[in-house]
Amino acid sequence: MDLTELAAYAEEKFSIREQFKWTDFPGFSVLAEPYTGKWVALLMRFHDRESGTDIQRCDIKCGLQTLDELKAPYLSEPFRMKGDKWLGVTFDDRTEPEIVFKLFDRAVFAAEQQGHTLILEEVPVQSSGTYQDTPISITGSAFRRSQSEADMPEKIREMMKLYKYGDNSFRQKCKNFLRQGQFMADYEDNAPWSGTFQHYFPTYHDLNTQQLRGYFTWRTNMRKGNWQPVPASMAYIYIYELLNGIGTVSPENSIQKLKEFETNYIDSGLGEEEMRKNLRRWMLEFSIINRLPAETVREFADPEMLRKDESLLILKDPQEHTDEEIFSSLCIFAGEKLAQSPVITKNESKGIHLFAEVWRYGSQFFFQNNKNLFTTCFGTQNPYHWYPLANAVYFWQEKDSPDMIYDLDPLRRYECRYGVWMEKKFENIFFEKKRFQALIHEADRQLRLYLKTGHALKEKPEESWAAPYVQAIIEIDRKAEQEAAKPKITIDLSGLERIRQDAKHTRDSLLTEEEMEESVQEEREEREEQPVIRIPEAAEQTKPEEETIDLPLDQTQIQILRTLVRGENADALIRENHLLPSVVTDAINEAMFDEIGDSILECDDNTITIVEDYKEDIIRMLGGTR
Repeated sequence: MDLTELAAYAEEKFSIREQFKWTDFPGFSVLAEPYTGKWVALLMRFHDRESGTDIQRCDIKCGLQTLDELKAPYLSEPFRMKGDKWLGVTFDDRTEPEIVFKLFDRAVFAAEQQGHTLILEEVPVQSSGTYQDTPISITGSAFRRSQSEADMPEKIREMMKLYKYGDNSFRQKCKNFLRQGQFMADYEDNAPWSGTFQHYFPTYHDLNTQQLRGYFTWRTNMRKGNWQPVPASMAYIYIYELLNGIGTVSPENSIQKLKEFETNYIDSGLGEEEMRKNLRRWMLEFSIINRLPAETVREFADPEMLRKDESLLILKDPQEHTDEEIFSSLCIFAGEKLAQSPVITKNESKGIHLFAEVWRYGSQFFFQNNKNLFTTCFGTQNPYHWYPLANAVYFWQEKDSPDMIYDLDPLRRYECRYGVWMEKKFENIFFEKKRFQALIHEADRQLRLYLKTGHALKEKPEESWAAPYVQAIIEIDRKAEQEAAKPKITIDLSGLERIRQDAKHTRDSLLTEEEMEESVQEEREEREEQPVIRIPEAAEQTKPEEETIDLPLDQTQIQILRTLVRGENADALIRENHLLPSVVTDAINEAMFDEIGDSILECDDNTITIVEDYKEDIIRMLGGTR
């Protein structure tokens, strides 16, 4: 991850643009909260002359206590900023974007100012011949509300008194919202308001009296089925209420009302379509932490995420799935080009079968660095910190969160331990995409040649490791086609006995009585002369001696193998037959691949040696002699 990703995220989500404030330090920039102007991140880029590398760092105002929450090698004490409100982040290959983005969210939330100071001038009053300006310091919210205090219902007045500033943190803001929301859960009003209102993470405290009454009037009508448009920030307040259990009787009831909001407000066109993404994410996270049934939770999950999880599960255990399921899963990670290959477009069923077989075969026989093919391409299921409802106004109480394990699907698990959530999953950023694409490209290349379809693809040396797995499938398919092409002779034996009886009857009808007696006598004598054949019991049968396998090699190649298994050098024999060592090695390895399933010879600096693991097998195939 690099700093440009963080800057892009800040602008897309919060409309925060990177500010380059120092001409003498062009590598330094600032991300500031748009309403208050408070810095939330200091970005640093510079070149390290000693190592000759570019270094990227960042100080984020999310609290130094984060180091106790997250044990990540790229997190540290701040580099430039002072105090325990700042955290340092090093940007390199280890840096996890999701973690950094959530830390940045936390910094933006904390930077929201609860009030601001206004300097007002009193009406000049003559005193001692001079005029004095008296500074008055009041909070912005209190100033707004004083304008309509006479119209303020007592219930709203009491709600305002419940607000406690505390440490002015985002958590404090969420706690205040829950406290005030529970107090106003059943409140109804009838004071319509129209106007504009926009605020990040809005709460009751951000509204003046008229806006508050307008919100509760809108909520009153909505609860009666009269859905009307309202500024998006106010609609978000209602969503936050449901997430915090305000106006609901159970988590299931909260989900039901959130779904009704999606149907009656967003689907109907009253609300912004952009709200749906947040709403779906929150319904998913809310359902998980409240342990609702998995079938309910999956309804809110990102379909693309579920599709990838399902595809990974299929590729992880391909022997249990159909050709079509495997090929569709390969396409999820290989892209649209795979489905557009001439191997598929010219003969879809055969092409799908061959690609699926290549993956099955590789899954069964590939093993490198203690990893099978699936693990090499897609890694393992690892835990990552998970922050449910982190980008919503939601008061999270760790003490009310018992330890739990929640499986969304076989490859995605959520665990809560001591109030800390982790998500175990296969993370896309750790996929070995080059390895996966190499297998797909080499399979496509060889299958095009085998099926004589489409233009030939370029052979890439770095993909040579995948070639044997594709070749094995091609050879299996070729033999199957040859076997299928052989003419089949079918003999119906059901009528033989009838034919024999009819022939015997015809013969008997043509014999005289004397000939008939002679024929019967001859049959009796033939039966008496037939030897009795005893079939020995299975225990008495002896196993025949192991025979030499008929190897697919010519005499020179066999002679070379015999020389090598004796531990002798085959260079003279190769020169005598005007051969090249590398060519001989490839030819014998290819010919013996079906017998052994691997390369049996190695050629290093034009010297051929035999792979020791297969030496005894080769001796046996050569007849047990050297």
